[in-house]
Amino acid sequence: MVLTPGPNMIYLVSRSIAQGRRAGLISLAGVFLGFLVYLFAVSAGIATVFALVPEIYLAIKLAGAGYLLWLAWKAIRPGGRSAVAPQELTQDGSRKLFLMGFLTCLLNPKVAILYISLLPQFVDPARGHVGLQGLLLGLTQIAVGVAGNAFFIMSAGSVAGFFARHPLWQRLHRYAMGTALAGFAVKIATERTGPMVALR
Repeated sequence: MVLTPGPNMIYLVSRSIAQGRRAGLISLAGVFLGFLVYLFAVSAGIATVFALVPEIYLAIKLAGAGYLLWLAWKAIRPGGRSAVAPQELTQDGSRKLFLMGFLTCLLNPKVAILYISLLPQFVDPARGHVGLQGLLLGLTQIAVGVAGNAFFIMSAGSVAGFFARHPLWQRLHRYAMGTALAGFAVKIATERTGPMVALR
């Protein structure tokens, strides 16, 4: 999931290419805070609300799947852009960089789906306290997500230069990521399992 080009990756890579690694890392700090907000919201029992009102859960799941399909179409359509293609962005200050990273993560349907729908499926009540399991799963995801995005930030300039010099690889990247996003969207939309109550 970290490797698929969602809003977080696109924003962080674009910002790093346009304004440098420092700007990318400040933005990543905002993304990190957004991850924590989702984690603690789910731990506080939002999953319980979706278990009690499954229509809300279904609507969010389908909206998220639709959004991922839209990202897939943007990647593979004629004239589409790769997530690592350079873009022109304004030069923002540290506070705005942090806030934009935070809001990009907070409004990211892929992250919402991850915490509300995907991670709870790996919680097993037979293995002990489900709240602690959810917390550990979330912290693991955050560690992987932050490390992966930090790698993209540090290598953004080099990767963008490589794709600029090799348009065939840029096209292949677009199609591979578009296919992955479409597959993930279909899996989410057709998954029959409902939200697991995070806290009991």
